[in-house]
Amino acid sequence: MASTPLREHVRSHAEDRPGVYRWLGPDGRILYVGKSVRVKSRLLSYFREETGKAARMVAGAESVNWDYIPNEFAAVVREMRLIRAWQPEYNVQHRRDRRYGFIKVTREPAPRLVPVSRVRTDGARYYGPFGQTGWLAHAVHDLALATGLRDCSADTPIHFGDQLEIFATGRVPRCIRADTGTCLAPCAGRCTTADYDGRIRLVRAFLEARSRAPLDALARGVQEAAAQLRFEYAATIRDRMETLEKLWNHLSGFRGQVDHFNFVYSVPGFGGDDRIYLIRRGRLCAELPWPKSDQARLRANDVVEEVFRPVPADRDGELEADAAAEVLLTVAWFNKRPRERKRAVAPERWLAGKGGTTRTGPGQSPRRGSAGDRVTASPESPPLSPTIR
Repeated sequence: MASTPLREHVRSHAEDRPGVYRWLGPDGRILYVGKSVRVKSRLLSYFREETGKAARMVAGAESVNWDYIPNEFAAVVREMRLIRAWQPEYNVQHRRDRRYGFIKVTREPAPRLVPVSRVRTDGARYYGPFGQTGWLAHAVHDLALATGLRDCSADTPIHFGDQLEIFATGRVPRCIRADTGTCLAPCAGRCTTADYDGRIRLVRAFLEARSRAPLDALARGVQEAAAQLRFEYAATIRDRMETLEKLWNHLSGFRGQVDHFNFVYSVPGFGGDDRIYLIRRGRLCAELPWPKSDQARLRANDVVEEVFRPVPADRDGELEADAAAEVLLTVAWFNKRPRERKRAVAPERWLAGKGGTTRTGPGQSPRRGSAGDRVTASPESPPLSPTIR
């Protein structure tokens, strides 16, 4: 199909409403996936390109098709899922080969900090995802140095100072960090269980963006080293501070616990096609029409209860790269749109009849919930921070 007939096909059949479109090559291979709140206008704009990637794509396209989506949020998620599934050659954003990082606080007698690329259901705590992973291992190492947590192997024997041992002998640390004061050395009994647990709580507070204590301690270290004229050591601590400051900025900017990023999100749709989206741990798990009757509300409540029902650990699955990508996309959507966050309510509030507001169109009044109760936007919004439990 030449570009002129293709343009006429778009002009005759497409509408200016939200949707996701796909450009296809002669063999039916998907060349590009995109989304727009006005599909017709967006597609016609491609034919005005005379040079560049868009012009080459249109010249090589055999056809273009599209699906109408009720609203922009659903179109954004649909676009990302299609790109990651099909890997079109002209798409750059949302490519599958992008990796995400997490900081894992292990579940051990003396927990460690470990940079990992996926979340497992092993009882540990995970903080992330981090879109850029090149610096994460270095940041984790510096955080361990700053807080005294061990970074030795998992099979290192642990002997806390308050641990009863019948045949106790003098133990020697397994590495030099104990002598340099950057590790509490639980391998050699140089700290108690309470001492180490206290540091773990401090680290978790930092990773949850609740406390800057490690940074404050490093700042004091810089001052003390400078006062002692140990300028090279002060510079080393300052470099460590810069790394942890970058980590803190990511953590505090990403706000909210991903594991508690659970809510019902109501969105007005094109032509009155209003929807509710059930988002669990940052992922879109279900989509439903806005309930217009008491019976529809009861059916929606059944789905809400099912989606947010506690899941046994062995069925919870792993948070792979695809899931991390969707978490980042969802969080970015709400961070950039504070008004949309007001439409999101906790599942408990929805089930109590306090669901968010939708409108059938500009200037129209909010719909009513079950039993004729007025449904208003909740001022509450789920907290955002990057911890996954």
